[in-house]
Amino acid sequence: MRLTTMSDYAMRLLMHVGQHPGRLCTIAEVACAHDISEAHLTKITHQLALAGWLETVRGKGGGMRLAAPPQHIGLGAVVRSIEPDFNLVACLAPDSSCHLASSCHLTGIINGALQSFMQYLDRYTLADLLAPVAPAGDQVLPLNFHKHARLTAP
Repeated sequence: MRLTTMSDYAMRLLMHVGQHPGRLCTIAEVACAHDISEAHLTKITHQLALAGWLETVRGKGGGMRLAAPPQHIGLGAVVRSIEPDFNLVACLAPDSSCHLASSCHLTGIINGALQSFMQYLDRYTLADLLAPVAPAGDQVLPLNFHKHARLTAP
């Protein structure tokens, strides 16, 4: 299974906006930060706003912010609102004319795998993707940093 670029960009956009909770973010800013076309981000922003994940403010000084706290924005729900369909194989499409439909068990297996995938995504929220915000003046160190690490060989 492969999610579309729209889902990838939607997650990046939500993560960026979620990392800046005290201000409005602009499409140009997100596009520059993540090397994504502004035209793509405009479509995605519109779709995320229609789904209720983003609030947008028009005009000079406008931008976007999260419409809900990050812990209330489920990853599975975001993916469902962005992806056009989940027909992982052609025979799952509503207009399929598969000749094996009456005796094939593949569709049930594929649907089960998709349900497992979505249930797994449903366990996480946007808050799980955001780095903790350090208080002003605090330095965030990499996980492998050791304060008292020896700089010379023993």
